[in-house]
Amino acid sequence: MPDQQFVLTLSCPDRSGIVSAVSTFLFASGQNILDAQQYDDVETGKFFMRVMFTPTSGTTTLDTMRGGFAAIAQPFAMNWQIRERSTHQRVLLMVSKFDHCLVDILYRWRHDELPMTPTAIVSNHPRDTYKDVEFGDVPFHYLPITRETKAEQEAAVWKIIQDTQTDLVVLARYMQVLSDEFATKLSGRCINIHHSFLPGFKGAKPYHQAHERGVKLIGATAHYVTGDLDEGPIIEQGVERISHRDSPEALVRKGSDIERQVLARALRYHLEDRVILNGRKTIVFTD
Repeated sequence: MPDQQFVLTLSCPDRSGIVSAVSTFLFASGQNILDAQQYDDVETGKFFMRVMFTPTSGTTTLDTMRGGFAAIAQPFAMNWQIRERSTHQRVLLMVSKFDHCLVDILYRWRHDELPMTPTAIVSNHPRDTYKDVEFGDVPFHYLPITRETKAEQEAAVWKIIQDTQTDLVVLARYMQVLSDEFATKLSGRCINIHHSFLPGFKGAKPYHQAHERGVKLIGATAHYVTGDLDEGPIIEQGVERISHRDSPEALVRKGSDIERQVLARALRYHLEDRVILNGRKTIVFTD
């Protein structure tokens, strides 16, 4: 694997010459394309692209690549970013009572499956709720919340995000609804995991509601958080077929497995710059 790798992602109005301009720039800059994916959304008239590349010899700086590409991007009205893959995004994890997604993310991070740097764990439950969870050196913050203290609690979380220079917030089964103001601040950089029983099974005990209705499929959805509850752009989903033999407890167990898998995939896609927003939906360049 090359020592230095970059990822370029972009979106812009579709027109001829985009791919040529990007590839010509990379060639002229002494770069070799390792992987390239593109998509033309004919419904919206927008073009999306993800390119992974590496210097053909020696090294180059991120500022050099960004400065050079700005002149290419301007005529096409591109929304773009270039990131060096070795620079991991900084991720804050928020959790409530159920810790299965939190434990899974920490495990995958420690085993180099998720290229990230955890900045903090924030919970509305005290530390002894997670007696069996090994946090290591990741700071833990207990920030209880009530209807009366919601604004104060979110302000404290926002301060932690700023102080730790967090890039992404993951709601790893954080069972609190973010305020519109807080969700707006985190637009495009906050991922939530939710059971896929929308809109029929909102509220408490969705798996029990599903059992009562005799559903045949259960699932989970990972999406970006917006001011509209559970209506943000979807990144990844997963389902599993069940039967009348499954008890509510079995559904909870199977649902927890799906939630772990779906959230981990969505998080990895984001960390690897594979997700590009497209209005109320996403373009996901899977590997």
